[in-house]
Amino acid sequence: MPETVTALDGVLIVDKPEGWTSHDVVARARKLANTRRIGHLGTLDPMATGVLPLVVGRATRLAQFFASDAKIYEGVIRFGYSTDTYDRDGTPQSEPQRPRFSQQELEAALDRFRGEIEQAPPPVSAKKIHGTPAYKLARKRLPVELKPIRIHISRFDLLSFNGVDAEVRVQCSAGTYLRSIAHELGQMLGCGAFLQALRRTASGQFGLDQSYTLAHLEELAAAGELATAIVPARDLLPSFPNEIVDRFTAAQIRQGRDFRVSPFRARHGHRYIKAISPDGDLIAIGEVRMPNLYHPVLVFHGEN
Repeated sequence: MPETVTALDGVLIVDKPEGWTSHDVVARARKLANTRRIGHLGTLDPMATGVLPLVVGRATRLAQFFASDAKIYEGVIRFGYSTDTYDRDGTPQSEPQRPRFSQQELEAALDRFRGEIEQAPPPVSAKKIHGTPAYKLARKRLPVELKPIRIHISRFDLLSFNGVDAEVRVQCSAGTYLRSIAHELGQMLGCGAFLQALRRTASGQFGLDQSYTLAHLEELAAAGELATAIVPARDLLPSFPNEIVDRFTAAQIRQGRDFRVSPFRARHGHRYIKAISPDGDLIAIGEVRMPNLYHPVLVFHGEN
């Protein structure tokens, strides 16, 4: 039988297979863990594979703190024509033609995407317009107007180029669409382009080396060992310093009271800290109110 939720509070990192939606993965994980308290941290398109972190149990309440996590992708951009979805699953929107630009010209084009830029999400995306996902409107051939958003691309490396396919590695902020980048590159270089393949290799603190295939997770669940795949809540959000509190302070925190931390530990510039019990469990996320004084903005009570 699958593990019960009492053992599962943390993050499960799935290596998402091609052809599955992020929701499909969540639905499968809910069955394996025997709980509905599972959500994902950042959607991956069905075509994409790789790191899909799932928050499980009480850790679902931490999702808000992961919203701005940077991502790393490896992908293939194919030049020659464009598609309506900006990826290989879409319908061609331009006549096929042979790319006639050099690798140097491609590098120059990539440079325009490095740093902070504005990007319009693709029409076929999960972005909502008046509560309706854009892809539902696009498939009904209704007008889709999505406002550009500011994103940051800290690295955009060209790994290889054979005249048609460009293999790239991109480190970017949350909300970046590699499909839109592929489409815009095709427009800039005059031949059309789309995203042929995409794999997410990292999402915030989580990488492929920590991930599990669905088949492996099924084996663990069948053996009653699914908890071994969970990154526990206390190990999440490593940029938030840990503060181990005594049992009296832990009880006060659970009542929503402010708590003091050691003045001998430097935490300058840290808005949040993690309050950890003597047993090593995450009790709360504290937000600074004044030097050495924190207010619990999220409290983990004993129940699941």
